[in-house]
Amino acid sequence: MPRVLAIAPTHDPGAYGCRVRGRGVRLRRPFYSLYQRRLRHNLASSALPQHIAMIIDGNRRWAKLAGLGAAEHGHRAGAGKFLEFAGWVDSLHIPHVTFYLLSGDNLRGRASEELEALFEIIGTLALDLSTRWRVQHVGTTEGLPAPLLEALRTAEAQGAGKPGLHINLAVGYGGRSEITHAMRSIVAEHAAEGGTLETLSERLDPDAIAAHLYTTGQPDPDLVIRTSGEQRLSDFMLWQSAHSEFYFVEALGPDLREVDFLRALRSYAQRQRRYGA
Repeated sequence: MPRVLAIAPTHDPGAYGCRVRGRGVRLRRPFYSLYQRRLRHNLASSALPQHIAMIIDGNRRWAKLAGLGAAEHGHRAGAGKFLEFAGWVDSLHIPHVTFYLLSGDNLRGRASEELEALFEIIGTLALDLSTRWRVQHVGTTEGLPAPLLEALRTAEAQGAGKPGLHINLAVGYGGRSEITHAMRSIVAEHAAEGGTLETLSERLDPDAIAAHLYTTGQPDPDLVIRTSGEQRLSDFMLWQSAHSEFYFVEALGPDLREVDFLRALRSYAQRQRRYGA
């Protein structure tokens, strides 16, 4: 029989992962508090992004370097960091954030034991986030277990109507798949309206495709952040990030500090956006 996952909110970022002294976690220093306040103060008059896309990468490496063994420990620590990150974003009144939690490639390429742990961790995170903020699942439902889908639906209902931050949870997500889905939706709508193949081409333009993406109605991400030193998109928001600014952090996902986030915002504020020019 398939194992049923019981998913419940924890409301505590520390409950997701282990607090380990050493390589896995950077120790807090008094200097960081002062520097952090200074960064926040300087950002008060800066132009901030309206939408941040976040890839917290390096969870498995973090667990291995911390001597924790199973990748599950790194994923739990990473989930706790997502919960912290949402608080940092909300405190600066940034209205939208998208978290890349599980890709379509992950669904096909990870071991079943690791995926089962990820399903439970993501469901718990979704419920935790929805106690404070609006939550929206962006991605496919194919290949996701019933308990996780139920947790995502519950989180969306629980967070509905909440003011402030809107959080997209990219689960079972792939940028190419999203664009394919949008195109199929346009074709299906056109056919249902009695349109012909000859008139379909007139309907296909960037605005129409954007209107059929998972994030329709939201601004495209101004800033994409990725941890662990990796400098690639990994099929994440390919359409929406056409004019995004990118910021890469060397720290592994669970080691990300608020100071690192504020530095990313400072870098963004200092850039002259050219939108592809």
